[in-house]
Formats: sequence, structure tokens, C-alpha cells
Amino acid sequence: MALFAVPAAWLLQTASWICHHHGMWIALLIAWLSNIVALFVAAWIVPEMGYGDDFWVLFIAALVFTLVNWLVRPLVILLALPAVIFTFGLALILINTFMLYLTDWIVPSFETGSFGWTLLAAIIVSIVNLVLGLLIKPDERRWSGLDAPSSGAR
Repeated sequence: MALFAVPAAWLLQTASWICHHHGMWIALLIAWLSNIVALFVAAWIVPEMGYGDDFWVLFIAALVFTLVNWLVRPLVILLALPAVIFTFGLALILINTFMLYLTDWIVPSFETGSFGWTLLAAIIVSIVNLVLGLLIKPDERRWSGLDAPSSGAR
């Protein structure tokens, strides 16, 4: 039992250090895993969207989609900011569609189909990522002290 205590303690200490010092990498890893699930659900629902019969294509497409959303999407949103503001954010759906098209272009075995199907897939990916984000993301109020009991009389 003591033989496993040292590696387990080391792993916990290392994981704690990585989470504390490399939050961005952890966030990208979580986004990638979330995008794997979201693209899988979208490919299951949308008839023209697919990744062949190989799951590794889905993993690569989700990685590319994560990186495209991390690197390209902020620039596109900045350039399209007047349209985003004018449409009260509805233009973001078209930006998400463009990110899926860009992923389709970069990953040859990943197909999104026509514009309509890609638009539907972008909506599905957004909804799945929203739901997964709500399930995975811890309640920040719990850590900020906002839920602490108040001292004094009510």
C-alpha cells in the first residue's frame, strides 16, 4: 500500500501544479474533449456531416476546431463586430458556421455538407458545448465567497 502512496501523492501534486500554473492548457483540453462530443452529436444528427468510419478523424477535427475557435474566431468576431452588434449576436451563428467550414477545409476526411447542414451543425455544436460547459464548469460563486453565510442578524 505504501508503495502506491508516493506515486499517488506525486500525481496529485503534479496535477495540482498543472491546474494552477497551466489553466489555459487545461481549458483547451476541456474544450477539445467537449468539441469531440459536440461534433460526434452533430455528425449523428446532421445527415451530410461525417468523419468516415474512423474516430481518429473526429479527434483531429475536434482538435482543429478547438484551435480554430481559439486562434481565428476572436479575430473574425472583431472584424464582424458591427454585424454582431447590429444582429444582437445572431451573426455569431454564421461565424460558428464559418469555423466549421474552416475545419472541414483543414481536415480532408471531415465533411460538413452544404451551407444549410453546416449551419444546423454549428447550432447543434453550440448547444452541446453550452450544456457540457454548464455540467463541467464548477460553480464559480462557490469559490468566490458569495455564498458564504452572512454574519449578523437578519
